[in-house]
Amino acid sequence: MSLTTGTSIEKTPPPGPASLAEGIRTPSVSASVPPSAPPLSPRRVPSRAARVRQAVRQLTSLLVTGATKSAAIAALLLLWETAPRLDLVDRTFLPPFSEIAAAWWVLAADGQLADNTYASLVRSFSGFGLALAVAVPLGLSIGWYRPVADLLGPLLEVFRNTAALALLPVFVLLLGIGETSKISIVVYACTWPILLNTISAVRHVDPTLLKLAKSMDLSAPRLFQKVILPSAVPVMFTGIRLAGAVSILVLVAAEMIGAKAGLGYLINASQYNFAIPQMYAGIITISAIGVTFNQLLVAVERRLSSWRVSTAD
Repeated sequence: MSLTTGTSIEKTPPPGPASLAEGIRTPSVSASVPPSAPPLSPRRVPSRAARVRQAVRQLTSLLVTGATKSAAIAALLLLWETAPRLDLVDRTFLPPFSEIAAAWWVLAADGQLADNTYASLVRSFSGFGLALAVAVPLGLSIGWYRPVADLLGPLLEVFRNTAALALLPVFVLLLGIGETSKISIVVYACTWPILLNTISAVRHVDPTLLKLAKSMDLSAPRLFQKVILPSAVPVMFTGIRLAGAVSILVLVAAEMIGAKAGLGYLINASQYNFAIPQMYAGIITISAIGVTFNQLLVAVERRLSSWRVSTAD
């Protein structure tokens, strides 16, 4: 039946399966296409030859640094070995270093060196630890609180100028010749470097840091923890390192009076029996202990002062 409206209507055939599939595969023109990401540059892996060259450079740098630091010690040992053999000094009183090394090995093999070293280390570390536990809190109090400084200042001035070895007979008379007197003299000698440097460290904290901390309304414990102690650590450790050296030196002198064990006793007994190589072996052992103890304290100081910015190139 025909329509009489005068307008012809064009009939569009329905889409077939092929056209539907093509529409699905072809994306719409209006859809936004994300920009393609730039290609990742491949990671450059150093070749084996480059790694070998880098390792050789590091090893060479370490060898040069080690040789530079040990040159003076090597020269001293060489002079020590050759001077007695060339009759520049009397080898009876200064044997060659090789003979002293042999005597040190004999003492280490038969256990004498270990026993005497252990006795000295126990006394030295005990006195040093007690001095550290007493001097640091007392130094913080004196440096921060003016009334405490006014009260204890004159007394500190009297005792700080009295040498520890001058009081050694007093300690022996009051406390006997046992362990108590030796540890006490070490405590007395180690207290003053730690105490005086702690007082100076607290009094010379940067005023700007204190003003900033007070403007933040920090409590007294937090002020000590966050500002005063970190700022005082470098100067405090100067006194602690001095006390570490003093703890060994004073103890050796104390062990030479009425002791039955210890490096000081070993040195004194060797000198009395004219065993000169054994005497020098004890002295070298004391020096090695002092250097090791100082390096340990330096490592602890660096650990506690890691927040500081190094100015070295």
